[in-house]
Amino acid sequence: MNNPLDFSGKVVLVTGGGKGVGKGISERYLEQGASVVICGRREPEELPAAKDQNGNINTATFFSCDVRDLEQVDTLIHSTIEQFGRLDVLVNNAGGAPHADAATVSPRFSESILRLNLIAPLNLCQKANAVMQKQAEGGNIINICSVSAKRPSPGTAAYGAAKAGLLNLSQSLAVEWAPKVRVNAVTAGLIRTEQSHLHYGDEEGISNVAKTIPLQRMANTSDIGDTCLYLASPLASYVSGADITVHGGGEKPAFLNTSDN
Repeated sequence: MNNPLDFSGKVVLVTGGGKGVGKGISERYLEQGASVVICGRREPEELPAAKDQNGNINTATFFSCDVRDLEQVDTLIHSTIEQFGRLDVLVNNAGGAPHADAATVSPRFSESILRLNLIAPLNLCQKANAVMQKQAEGGNIINICSVSAKRPSPGTAAYGAAKAGLLNLSQSLAVEWAPKVRVNAVTAGLIRTEQSHLHYGDEEGISNVAKTIPLQRMANTSDIGDTCLYLASPLASYVSGADITVHGGGEKPAFLNTSDN
């Protein structure tokens, strides 16, 4: 039986694929033999690389791109096609937001968060779809969302609103672009990355946060990568417009802690 997770000959574009969650996603596709393109405003000190099924070191290709700039997005897609001849999978991973008080934050700041987390993925989806619709095998688009889209997001209100929009966008595009292109979302919970200490403090703080999760740990970046592998594979050939939540079981309702005490 052919390996349904073999991505040999496939071309995968992961925005923000050089660090954090994006790097984990990139490495999982590299392990499965894909040609992986990553982009960002600055090239990472070390490109994502992994040993593939044949024991060879497979390394990602970097193209400079600020995904908020439509001309740079055009160049990114053009450069990918020029070098590899096709585009099979787009993973819209680039995003994020610093903490900001919604009562006092500037409108310009809020607009920039919406542009990065919603408008940029929309533009990338549109450009990738134009390529994929012309390919015999079509293509796959995966939008990395957040649990902030489904619950209050104090301190990152614009981010939560943008991710909620990205969830709805994924469902709408799945309808419009079928049957050639499947579009899905991955709603990620708390993830352990190299920057976790900025959000949760030292190791004790990270451990305390992990204990609030039913599975007793934060996600690893590879957990998100595994979900992306599945969604772009033949195993998910009838999955489109879906939202797969990867959060370790979610968060225990606050009232339960109060009642327990």
